[in-house]
Amino acid sequence: MHRNYSRRFNKDVLVLMPGEYLASADPVIISTVLGSCISACIFDIQNKIGGMNHFMLPSQIDPDNFIYTKTGRYGMYAMELLIGDLLTLGAERKHLRAKIFGGGNVLNFRKTDGDIPDSNIQFTKKFLTMEQIPLLTMDVGGFVGRKILFFTDTGKVLAKKLVGTSKSEVVRKELLYKRKLFRKRVEDSSVTLFDI
Repeated sequence: MHRNYSRRFNKDVLVLMPGEYLASADPVIISTVLGSCISACIFDIQNKIGGMNHFMLPSQIDPDNFIYTKTGRYGMYAMELLIGDLLTLGAERKHLRAKIFGGGNVLNFRKTDGDIPDSNIQFTKKFLTMEQIPLLTMDVGGFVGRKILFFTDTGKVLAKKLVGTSKSEVVRKELLYKRKLFRKRVEDSSVTLFDI
C-alpha cells in the first residue's frame, strides 16, 4: 500500500495493491485499480467505519461449494480479515453494508483455471449473503478494468471504467500477482515423502 496526494480532494489517498486490505475508523479515501480482481468496500453506516480489500482467487472455484475449496478459503480469508478489522475498530455487524467492484475479463487464464472473474463475483456475492451483509451496489464483470475511490466514512464510491485495459498497468500488476499466487499454489501442493 502506498499514499498519493489528491489535489481534487485535498488529502492523501491510500492505494491498495492486489492482495492488500485496509480498515479505518478515521475518514480516509482508499483507492485501487481492478482488472480480474475484486474489491469489496464494506462500511458501518451508523458508526462511519469502513474498509476495502483487493483479492484474486487463485484457481477454479465452484461458487456453490466455496467453503470446501482452497480457493474459497483464500477468498474467505480476504473477506474475514477485513470484517474482523472493522469489528475490532468498533463497527457493528448489523450496520455493515457492502459494495463490490471488479471481476473484469482482462487477463488470459488457462481453461483449466475456470472462469476466474465470474468465480470472484459469485464468491463475493455468496459470502455477503452468508454473512447477512446487504449488498447495496456492484459494478462487476465486462471486459474493462476499473479505478475506484472509496470514502470510508460515508460509503461513497467513485468508479471509473478503464478503456483499453488489456495493455495497461493494471493488467501488468495483476499478471505479476497471478504468477505469485499460482506459484504459491504449486509450492503448497508439493509433497515430501522423506526428509533426510
